[in-house]
Formats: sequence, C-alpha cells, structure tokens
Amino acid sequence: MTKDGIKKWFVAAGVRAVKTAAQTALAAMGTTVVSITALDWPQIAALAATAAVASVLTSIVGVPEVEEGTSPLSKQQ
Repeated sequence: MTKDGIKKWFVAAGVRAVKTAAQTALAAMGTTVVSITALDWPQIAALAATAAVASVLTSIVGVPEVEEGTSPLSKQQ
C-alpha cells in the first residue's frame, strides 16, 4: 500500500471510529427525557471509547473506501 493509501486508510478508519463512538454515546444516553446533568458521563465515555477501539480493530481487516478495502496491515497488494 502506498503512503497515500495508508493516509486514506487512517482517515477512513478514524471517521468510522468517531461515528461509531458518537452512535454508541447516543444509544447509551437513551431515549427518555432526563436532565443532561443526570447522565453517567464517565460510563458513556467508557462505552464510546470501547466502541471506537472496536471500530479501529475491525478496520484493520479493511475499509471499503480505501483501495478495494485493504488495510496497511493486510497482506493483500
């Protein structure tokens, strides 16, 4: 994979991780109406961080946006 390909992979994996973290945080907040100060922010942050790490780990297999889904760690050329 070229340097440009690696950069594209990091950007794509980062975007996916941020989106996954945001979606997880929203899901953890729930749909009931509560005061924003009543939320368990450390727990929400921990869940979002775990989801972001899981997203990056699954991106190691590859992301569709980059050179046919390859990743810098894959052996595909």
